[in-house]
Amino acid sequence: MNSTSRRIALLDDRLISQIAAGEVIERPASVLKELMENAIDAGARSIDVRLEAGGIRRIAVIDDGHGIEPEDMPLALTRHATSKIRSLSDLEQVASMGFRGEALASIASVARLTLISRTESSAHAWQLGPEGTIEPASGPPGTCVDVRGLFDDVPARRKFLRSESTELAHCLETLNRIALSNPDIAFRVFHNDRALRHWPCATVMQRIRDVLGDEFADACLSVGSGTALLELSGVVTRPTAAKARADRQYLFVNGRHVRDRTVSHAIRAAYADVLHGDRQPAYVLFLNIEPGLVDVNVHPAKHEVRFRDSSAVHRLVFQAVSQAIAQGQQAEAADTDAPLLPATGDIASSGLSNQPFPTPQAPVATPQPRATPRQNWLDLAPSGRWDEPAMKAWQAAHKPLSEPVPFTADPSQPLGEPAQPREEQQDQVWPLGRALAQVHGIYILSQTTDGLILIDMHAAHERVVYERLKQSLDNKSVARQGLLVPLVVSATELEVATAQNHHKDLLAMGFEISPAGPQSLAVRAVPALLAQGDLESLVHAVLRDIQQIGITALLTEKRNELLATMACHGAVRANRQLTIPEMNALLRQMEQTERADQCNHGRPTWIHWKLSDLDRLFLRGQ
Repeated sequence: MNSTSRRIALLDDRLISQIAAGEVIERPASVLKELMENAIDAGARSIDVRLEAGGIRRIAVIDDGHGIEPEDMPLALTRHATSKIRSLSDLEQVASMGFRGEALASIASVARLTLISRTESSAHAWQLGPEGTIEPASGPPGTCVDVRGLFDDVPARRKFLRSESTELAHCLETLNRIALSNPDIAFRVFHNDRALRHWPCATVMQRIRDVLGDEFADACLSVGSGTALLELSGVVTRPTAAKARADRQYLFVNGRHVRDRTVSHAIRAAYADVLHGDRQPAYVLFLNIEPGLVDVNVHPAKHEVRFRDSSAVHRLVFQAVSQAIAQGQQAEAADTDAPLLPATGDIASSGLSNQPFPTPQAPVATPQPRATPRQNWLDLAPSGRWDEPAMKAWQAAHKPLSEPVPFTADPSQPLGEPAQPREEQQDQVWPLGRALAQVHGIYILSQTTDGLILIDMHAAHERVVYERLKQSLDNKSVARQGLLVPLVVSATELEVATAQNHHKDLLAMGFEISPAGPQSLAVRAVPALLAQGDLESLVHAVLRDIQQIGITALLTEKRNELLATMACHGAVRANRQLTIPEMNALLRQMEQTERADQCNHGRPTWIHWKLSDLDRLFLRGQ
């Protein structure tokens, strides 16, 4: 039939619910998520989940919440009926997990749903069957929602379901997310009448350990920052624990698991120069924000949110995660009871040896020729165009180890001042220990109070130089390079408006951009660091970043790439012979440098062996 001959007609309620179910109910895990959120909103403190055939044949969620009054049970399966909001102001301040009033109605349209509920004041439970009849039933206070035969009456949807094991894996991942955000709720999970999970009420850290395992928990760094309106807490993993897959990244906004580009970008920026290759960080982060400052009604399945001030969220996440990564190395080095990095091989703890290490003696070395001068630093800049202030800043930040540096036991003293007397040095306890020798011209062997540390001297010095360069340039304004002839760039109306609204921000970043027409921009100056690139693409990228997250990370990323290259070339090279004082000076610099446990490329800079590890290798005490 020709579509033009059809008349407009109202759809029946069942078809409307099935269409709505297509937006919310994708697979058994989607059903489980909606039922679990209802149980949490009902004030449950214990939730049981029973699955059959990966949730395809049956999904039952039993909670001990406040229950549903029998006269309200038919409304629970009616579209747009809910107890969680009453007005637009409630929607703008929503604090519950659910609020649309569509979940149970959508599920009932594509499966057989039975609802059993009992309130504290009721003498017994009541049951609402698939036919809509309400009958007395037995059961404790709380609610049981039993869903069977998902998509049995919708074969077009049923054929898109995967195998039982695949659907079960998706259900378990949904349970992981909900369990992580609700450590004060106990969960039990059964599949085909076999117990799979049992998570009692616990602290946040214990729940993370229960759900994600000891390996994840042991690699965690604590994150905590914010104000009454915007607070971030949780854990991130050490860069050395990053994996190739991004399957353990959990973000909860006001207890709701979401995916957000602003937060993801901030976390990637915080890890930018400490991850090796394409590895992905893992994290469990809880962002608590005033409900009126976030819009949760932007996705049918509530997977996404929109922040009123995304730039403030980006700054908070970036600073908090960066601080956690930086402080993690220092706290780890200070804790002599915990290994800095896992030792190679399967080494178990055993009894400690009481034999003291011999006092290190300076090695007898043959005279070495003077180190060849490093490559001129101007060769590392694009086209050699660096201004005089930048030259002096780099030279002041970089203290080459080619000159002898006397060892000082006081980190507050600048390097190069007279060292303390040897008896005072011996009383000091340093997190990275005291240098013993250089191994193959590449590594430094250091003795600590509880073992040995092996340091990659080039990787360690590279990080020290890199952080000094960043600190020196962070305190100075961005150098701008004017264009002889303004570059006219085609732009959208949104880009033109963004350039106008953020004119001062762009000037601070080194850009001078002004409208040249309704759909064009005139670029008169750009940051000197980026002057040799594709300026048109650069302008579009900067404006796009500002639109998405309120600030641009492009300039910082490009600057850091260049500084990392400079630090790599400026760091001490392999086969360079160092004296004991020079080695100790490098160790002291590392202890005062953020992220010193990894080089700029994400490789570890040291490995630690405890005495118990060494005893195990030599079978001492066995």
